[in-house]
Amino acid sequence: MKRLPAEWEKQKCIMITYPHKKSDWKCCLQEIEKTYIQIIKGISKYQKCLIICDDIKRVKNILDFNQDNLIFANISTNDTWIRDYGAIDLIDKDSVVSYDFTFNGWGKKFDASLDNLVNQKLYKKNFFKNSLKKIDFVLEGGSIDSNGDGVLLTTKKCLLNKNRNPFLSQEQIEKKLFEYFGLKKILWLKNGGLFGDDTDSHIDTLARFLNTDTICYVKCYNKDDEHYTELNKMEKELQQSGFKLVPIPLPDPVFYEGERLPATYVNFLFVNNAIILPIYNQKKDKEVIKIFRNFYPNKDIIPIDASILIREHGSIHCATMQRYIQPKDINDS
Repeated sequence: MKRLPAEWEKQKCIMITYPHKKSDWKCCLQEIEKTYIQIIKGISKYQKCLIICDDIKRVKNILDFNQDNLIFANISTNDTWIRDYGAIDLIDKDSVVSYDFTFNGWGKKFDASLDNLVNQKLYKKNFFKNSLKKIDFVLEGGSIDSNGDGVLLTTKKCLLNKNRNPFLSQEQIEKKLFEYFGLKKILWLKNGGLFGDDTDSHIDTLARFLNTDTICYVKCYNKDDEHYTELNKMEKELQQSGFKLVPIPLPDPVFYEGERLPATYVNFLFVNNAIILPIYNQKKDKEVIKIFRNFYPNKDIIPIDASILIREHGSIHCATMQRYIQPKDINDS
């Protein structure tokens, strides 16, 4: 029986693509490297971290801390948002199977010719010892979220956008998702979106499962904020979902070069026994850290300033992708 695991389940490693001078980070490479170093250090404290990079020797020299939990793969990429082109793991009986969906640069907005080849190159380098299946369907990891028990959370603005799978209806897309992931239900959100987001409303910027029956979501408390109406509509949809809800405040507006950026606290990362949480150097950070510590008293909450990451319209979850341990090996891990 196929099942799309929840992100809090036992992980084998986190994949991350290190910034390089040919990516969009060329303008501020040293700044963004400092943030990536913090993320990698946070991940490697709890589990393995697979670092995809264009120059292993250079990156090893930069990471001036214990590298026992670090694995390196020399692969060229267009950019660093591996959440959206990294393979998606699912559980099939007692094994992990990885799906290599098509990545078209968020609806052909950006060149993704190299990113779309990453999983196949990893497979050839023996990083996918389990099955890697190429899927002729455009899907980004940031556009879906699973509760681990057959419920998929997603947005209509992204998955039904004609810049992804233009010849498929909602019914046809649903049928494929049910088949791929062994789903019981798809929870579609019609409303929700952040200014500056170029993913067409990825769910991982708006709402995430905290456990099997609880969803956290971005809530805008300021009626004068341009997000208020749209996020209020999304909240009403979620209130009809049957799930418990935890509101997470929308950060105060973050701007860069006159543009409002899609800052969000729900773009956090689950790792084994911890959560790496994006913060934005503002008063609301403390409130959000407290929410997560109260909800997860047995997990470490690791806040990392994502102010630089958000300049390119992504955050910590967008920059990472988890892989899962084989179920039969969990007791031995």
